[in-house]
Amino acid sequence: MPRPLFATIHIDSMQHNLAQARTCAPLAKIWAVVKADAYGHGLERALRGFASADGLALVELESAIRLRQLGWIKPILLLEGFFEAADVPLLAEHNIATAVHSIEQVKLLEYTQLYRPIDVYLKMNTGMNRLGFPPAEYAAAYQRLRAIRDVRSITHMTHFANADELEHPRLTIAEQVRRFQLGAADLAGERSLSNSGGVLHQAELADQLSNDWVRPGIMLYGGTPGGRSAQDFGLRPTMTLRSEVIGIQHIGPGDTVGYGSRFEAEGPMTIGVVACGYADGYPRSAPHGTPVIVDGVRTTLVGRVSMDMMTVDLTPIPNVRIGSKVTLWGDGLPIDEVAQAAGTIGYELMCALAPRVRVTEGRLGTDG
Repeated sequence: MPRPLFATIHIDSMQHNLAQARTCAPLAKIWAVVKADAYGHGLERALRGFASADGLALVELESAIRLRQLGWIKPILLLEGFFEAADVPLLAEHNIATAVHSIEQVKLLEYTQLYRPIDVYLKMNTGMNRLGFPPAEYAAAYQRLRAIRDVRSITHMTHFANADELEHPRLTIAEQVRRFQLGAADLAGERSLSNSGGVLHQAELADQLSNDWVRPGIMLYGGTPGGRSAQDFGLRPTMTLRSEVIGIQHIGPGDTVGYGSRFEAEGPMTIGVVACGYADGYPRSAPHGTPVIVDGVRTTLVGRVSMDMMTVDLTPIPNVRIGSKVTLWGDGLPIDEVAQAAGTIGYELMCALAPRVRVTEGRLGTDG
C-alpha cells in the first residue's frame, strides 16, 4: 500500500479564483500564470482550471510548447522571454509571445529571420530592479523593435514590487505607475501592469491603473502576495495536502520529541507521528506551534520536521487513533497561514511539493 500522503487539486477552486480575477478587473484580458508547472498543480490541470483565461503565461519555453501539444490554442506568453538565438524560431513556429527585457534580446530579434511575425511584451523596469529597460531607455528600445519586420505587436509591461501594500514606504504602486507612464508616453500598444496584488486591489487603484492585460498568479491558486487573507478576497484553496497519523506516543513532563530534542513536554502529552516530512515538500523550518488539523480539530506541530515524518500534539483530540486524518494545508487550513508560521510564503510550499507525493483531484470540502 502507498504511504497515506496525498495532495488533492481542486479544479473547481481554480475556476472560481479565475472568475474572481475577472470580477476584480472586468475590463482587462487575463494571462493566467502557470509557471513552475502551474505552481505545482500540473499543466494538464491548469488547462482545465483556467480554460476560460484569455492566455497562459509562464517562463519555460519547453512548457509553452507542451501547452500547444496539449491542445491550448489561445495566446501563450514567456514572461522572461527567450534565452538564446535557437529559441526565437520556436516562438514563431508555436505562436508564442515573448517578453523582451534587454538590448541583447532586441539584437537577436534584429538578426533572426522568421517565417511569421511574433508578438512582443516590452518590459520596463519601474523599480523592481530585476528585468526591464529603465524608463529613460524604454522609448529607444521600442523604436528598435518597431523597426523589426517580424515583430507583429508590442505590448508595454512592468512588474509591481509591492502590490500587496499600496502605500509601501519605499516604493508605492503609484510611483511605479508614474514611471511607467513617463517611459511609455505617446507609444502605441496595449498595457499590462498588474500581478495578483494589483488585480486584487484593482478597484482601489482604478484611477491609477489602465490594464489591457492582467497577470494573476498566486491568487489563482488560493493564496495572496501578502496583506489580507485569501478568504478576505473570496479566494478558495486549490491544493490540499493530507496525511494520516501512523504512530502514537504518550510522554510525560521533561520528555523531548524529535531530532535535537528541541521540544520538551511540560506535562503529560499524546504525540502523533504523521507521514509527511521535508522530502515531501513540507518545510523543515516549520517551528513548534505551526498549525495542523487532526480529525477536524486544530492542533500544532511539535519537534523538528524530519525527512519522512513530523510529530504533532494530539493531547486535545479525543478518540484519536492510528489512521486519524491530518490536513497539513488547504481545505480548512490556509496555506498562507502555514507558510507564515514557517517563515516562508505559500508560493514556495506549492512549488516544493515533491514528486513522490500522490496527487489526486477532488472538489473542495471533500476528502479528495
